[in-house]
Amino acid sequence: MKEIISDFLDLVKVRNGHEPEFLQAVEEVAETVIPYIVKHDIYYGKNVLLRMVEPERLVSFRVSWVDDSGEIQVNRGYRIQMNSAIGPYKGGLRFHPTVNASILKFLAFEQVFKNSLTTLPMGGGKGGSDFDPKGKSDNEIMRFCHAFMSELFRHIGPNTDIPAGDIGVGQREIGFLFGMYRKLKNEFTGVLTGKGLTWGGSLIRPEATGYGTVYFAENMLRTQDDNFEGKTVVISGSGNVAQYAAEKSLQLGAKVVTLSDSSGYIYDSEGIDLEKLKFVMQLKNEKRGRISEYIKEYPNSKFVKGETPWGVVCDIALPCATQNELNGDDATKLLSNGCICVSEGANMPSTKDAIKKFHDAKILFAPGKASNAGGVATSGLEMTQNSLRYKWTREEVDQKLKEIMEEIHQSCIEYGKDDDGYIDYVKGANIAGFVKVADAMLAQGIV
Repeated sequence: MKEIISDFLDLVKVRNGHEPEFLQAVEEVAETVIPYIVKHDIYYGKNVLLRMVEPERLVSFRVSWVDDSGEIQVNRGYRIQMNSAIGPYKGGLRFHPTVNASILKFLAFEQVFKNSLTTLPMGGGKGGSDFDPKGKSDNEIMRFCHAFMSELFRHIGPNTDIPAGDIGVGQREIGFLFGMYRKLKNEFTGVLTGKGLTWGGSLIRPEATGYGTVYFAENMLRTQDDNFEGKTVVISGSGNVAQYAAEKSLQLGAKVVTLSDSSGYIYDSEGIDLEKLKFVMQLKNEKRGRISEYIKEYPNSKFVKGETPWGVVCDIALPCATQNELNGDDATKLLSNGCICVSEGANMPSTKDAIKKFHDAKILFAPGKASNAGGVATSGLEMTQNSLRYKWTREEVDQKLKEIMEEIHQSCIEYGKDDDGYIDYVKGANIAGFVKVADAMLAQGIV
C-alpha cells in the first residue's frame, strides 16, 4: 500500500513539484483515500483521484488599477475551478500578498471535499489575488475590486461558479465585486455569497464558519459524553472565523482566553467575555487595528509578540488563523497542557506532524474540511434563498447549519471509526467527501 501511495504522489509531484501547499493537501487525502479505493473495485483502476487533483480549469489574469496617488498598480488574479461533478464551482476569494497558484490549488482541492461533505450540490473552487487590502483606502479597494471583477465575470455565474469571501475579502469587498458584476452582466443574480442582508445576503452567513467549527467540536465532545461547559478555549486569529468561534464558545459556557493576529497573541486569564469580544470586533472590523491594542483597553491581559497561543493551558484549541500555523512542537505543548479537543476553523492550519501527534495521543481532532464547512454550507443556503427569492429567519438558518454540521460529523464517524473505537476524523472526512464526488464522476463518464 505504501508503494501505491508513493507512486501516486510521485506522479502528482512531477506536475506540481513547485507547489508545496498543494502537495501537502493531496498527500493528506491520498494516505487515507487510496487504501479505500484499493478495497473497492468500483473505484480501483479508474484513476478517479488522479482526475480529482487536476483542476478542470485554472485561470490567471492581470489586474491593473490606479491608487490614490494616481500611480498604476498591477496585481495577479486567479480562479481555480477544481471540480464540478456534483454542482457549480463554489469557494472563496482570498486577497493577500501570499496568494499564489499553490495555495489556491490546495484550497480548491480541500473545497471539493468540504463541499461534498455538506450534502449540498456544490463543486469546489477557489480564487483571489496577491493584492493586500491592509493600508488601502476604501476607494483603492473599490477600484481594485472593480478591475478584478472586470475579468473574473467572464468565468463565473449562478449556475457555473459562485465565489464567496475569504481572507481579505469581507462584505465590503463582496459589495464592490457584486456591483461591477451586476453592471457588466446587467442582471441581479446570486453569483456571489456573503452579500449584505439588503441585497441578497443570508442571516448567519458572517457567523457560520466560526459557529460551525464550534458545533462540530461540540458533536465530537458528545461522543465522550462531554461538552463546552466550563472548558478553557484557546483560539488563534481575530478575524471573522475566530470572532464567531469565540462567541459561540461563550454561549455554550466555555471560557475563551486567547485571540491573535500576525503580530502575536493576547492572553486574558480572566476570560474574553462578550463585552470584550465586542471591543475586538470593533477593533478588527471597523478600525482595522491590531490585536495588541486589546491590552490598552484591558490592562490585566498580556500581549505576546510574534508567537502563536498554543503554549497556553487549555481544554479545547480552535486554530482559526491560516494554513500551517500549528506545528508538531505546538501539538506537543497542547497535549502536555491537557488539551482534549482540536477543531480547525482555518483551512489546513495543522501540519502533518501535528496531526500525527494528535492521532497518536487519541485526542479529538477535526480537519478543516469537516469542521469549518459551516461557512460554505451557509453560502449554499444563501444560494438557495437567492434562487427562491426568499429569506429564512436567523433561527431557521442556524438550525439548518446545526443539522448540516451534525450530518458531516455522522459521515466522518461512518467512514472514520477504527477497530479500537477511535474516530479518525481525517480519514472519515476524506473518504466521505471522496465517495460522493467519485460516484458522480464515474456516472458522468470520462469528461
